[in-house]
Amino acid sequence: MKSEMARKSYSSDLTDAQWQRLEPLLPPARPGGRPRTTSLREVLNAIFYFLRAGCSWGDLPGDFPPWGTVWTYFRDWRDGGILEQVHDTLRGQVRTAAGKDVAPSAGSLDSQSVKTTDTPGPRGFDAGKKVKGRKRHLLVDTLGLIHGLVVHSAAVQDRDGAKLVIEQVADRMPRLKRVWADAGYQGTLVAWVAEKTDWTLEIVKRPDGAEGFVLVAHRWVVERTFAWLVKCRRLRASYEATEASEEALIRLAMIGVMLRRLCRT
Repeated sequence: MKSEMARKSYSSDLTDAQWQRLEPLLPPARPGGRPRTTSLREVLNAIFYFLRAGCSWGDLPGDFPPWGTVWTYFRDWRDGGILEQVHDTLRGQVRTAAGKDVAPSAGSLDSQSVKTTDTPGPRGFDAGKKVKGRKRHLLVDTLGLIHGLVVHSAAVQDRDGAKLVIEQVADRMPRLKRVWADAGYQGTLVAWVAEKTDWTLEIVKRPDGAEGFVLVAHRWVVERTFAWLVKCRRLRASYEATEASEEALIRLAMIGVMLRRLCRT
């Protein structure tokens, strides 16, 4: 197995403490066949480099495992639900470390529209934000950690996209009682949420007469999460051919955020 120390180090590399947190959450090698010769730590270092640098898979530095190997692990972890499991486990650890219940009682809902490239895949036009591409719809807790995530065409209205997120997580968030959102979600969605769940959807509007950037109570939490995501250059636009790949990369970006928080000391 290639040594992780036999190459140049990158700022996106996992620290020893982060790897110790992450390693037990990864699936073991499949029984039978040839023994695994690829370092999973190096595979993850390559994926985090890909995220932070914003390069293509084929442009990964040559001192990582071959890019085809890295992509295959990413694909298998994406399709097998491994990345979602790791993400959710770390989220519970972060909440516990912060003295909170694993299941939140309040959250914030919002979307982010990003441009797509010439990569094939679903896209649409967000008439409100004048963006042709996709929307990332998030439901986060009061720590900014993601509980609901759906990527869809930017042509989908916020109220309709919100329903996809809520339907995804309604059965998995038993303590949730209140969700804050901006004025784009007002109207029939408020009644729909009350009918389908035990939650209260509370619309938080900007102060009257406010101009430019304003820190709006509760809503700033989810906006901060979007800011965390776009620190990864690969997420500043929608480069992926499928929504599933983009959702997986968003979870990986949050895995990095949570590992840094857990291993801060």
